[in-house]
Amino acid sequence: MDYIAYLHKDSKSDFGVSFPDFPGCITAGRTLDEAHRMAAEVLSFHIKSMMDDGEPVPKPSTLDVLANDHAMKKAVAFLVHVEPEIEKTVRINITAGDKQIKKIDRLASAAGLTRSAYMVQSALHRLVGQRK
Repeated sequence: MDYIAYLHKDSKSDFGVSFPDFPGCITAGRTLDEAHRMAAEVLSFHIKSMMDDGEPVPKPSTLDVLANDHAMKKAVAFLVHVEPEIEKTVRINITAGDKQIKKIDRLASAAGLTRSAYMVQSALHRLVGQRK
């Protein structure tokens, strides 16, 4: 499936990416290539989390439908192709402090993600950063 993403860039920021079909699903990259790669990753994880939680995944919007979307102002629209993987989900247990879990939950909520999706996305984002 191809979903529309908005690329945002302020003079003092990385390239930000948001998805009009998935409010709160956002990512960023230092370069255009990194932002594009991260967009595909975060969207795949977001859709997978929705599927895992039994939530309906929206059909992709069209540019015509989004033509008057205020969020598209000062942004560049581009397509992100995702093929949600249907793979076995593995349940794990972790140990963390109560304050740490509360902070993770606040950050996940602000990003529009589940706790699990946020933690996986954060861990993989950190792994990508270490490869450089």
